[in-house]
Amino acid sequence: MNINYEEIKKLLQSQAKFYINPGLDRISALLNLINNPQDKINIIHIAGTNGKGSVSAILANILKCAGYKTGLYTSPHLVEYTERIKINNEDISPDEFSQYLNAICTLADKHNIDMTEFELLSAAAYKYFYDKKTDIAVIETGLGGRLDATNVVKQPVFSVITSISPDHTDRLGNTIEEISLEKAGIIKNNIPVIISENNTGCKTIKQIAHTKNAPVHTVENNVELLFENDKNYVIYNKNKYEFSLLGTYQKENLALVFQCINILIKSGYKIREEHIINGLKTVYWPARLEYIKEKNILIDGAHNPDGALKLKQNLDFYFKNKKRIFIYSTINTKDYYSIAQNLFDCEDEILYFEFHHKNAVSFEEYTENLPQLKNIKKINKDMLIDFLNTPQFKILTGSLYMIGEVYPYIKN
Repeated sequence: MNINYEEIKKLLQSQAKFYINPGLDRISALLNLINNPQDKINIIHIAGTNGKGSVSAILANILKCAGYKTGLYTSPHLVEYTERIKINNEDISPDEFSQYLNAICTLADKHNIDMTEFELLSAAAYKYFYDKKTDIAVIETGLGGRLDATNVVKQPVFSVITSISPDHTDRLGNTIEEISLEKAGIIKNNIPVIISENNTGCKTIKQIAHTKNAPVHTVENNVELLFENDKNYVIYNKNKYEFSLLGTYQKENLALVFQCINILIKSGYKIREEHIINGLKTVYWPARLEYIKEKNILIDGAHNPDGALKLKQNLDFYFKNKKRIFIYSTINTKDYYSIAQNLFDCEDEILYFEFHHKNAVSFEEYTENLPQLKNIKKINKDMLIDFLNTPQFKILTGSLYMIGEVYPYIKN
């Protein structure tokens, strides 16, 4: 097998984004064939419902500013698969992405290992980070934790579990306790785990950690945010840092990050104050409360009820007096009824954009199930592009797959 980037994308998509086959046997077998690169790199493993992407991006950027060659593996991507695998904030090139996926797919076929899309990508990321001699890699789980394809790492530097709320209940469970058990599956014997005292799954996570003799670092809510003169600041230990990411929910994420930095420093990593200053000031995490001033648009992948509630709270905090016009759509694996309840007010205008995805919810299905939404209409691509160029305040939110389809029109 030797195919180019466009063909690799088609192959990955044929592996079915929503095909879930829990278990670590397949990816473990394949990684064993390439000498288990995941066991030869320093890894920080991060799970959670919301916030894990932000924590991963902030932590990786501070490590990069400290001079460490830092890998970052996240999901999903917005526009291109290459966004998922980065070193020092640089995406893997399409050519190298094709090279690594070709090799992984060929090996899997040769040994009759039937791997999912995410398993193939995770195996490629571990091999890439090892080959490029990264000093450390920040790895975000895709779904859950216990049976997530990233969870083949045996001895991470430490594990982090961000906020937990109901999402993917068909796969992870219907209660906070069940979901927490899945997320806590990344905890390893004798390896520290970092959680917030506000985490709804704190009790369950601590119980799992106790069975594995894993030290628990419970982080207090000791970070404040300040928004003045159109700039965002972090207040921590009486120090004031400029911070590039919006979001009142970042307080909990930042508290986790500062604790991670403290542990890394105690472990011998040379991270100084200026590295933290630069890391917080320059971190970039697209489509997560990202405000593009010249387009007057706020972009946020609020794709579950908790994320929708947090988006609403942040609209009230940062954009209190602006009329809200939402560009929105969703997929059928999400609790879009609860999302709507948490996000929309009766006076909000909703422009429902039907995007190209096999799991996309049609306008007719959405409005039939949510008859209470009166100020909603369907728009096509041409209408959307025209609206993006208007001066009105716009909020693009919902499915990250939809945002990825629209994102190039905004950036271009």
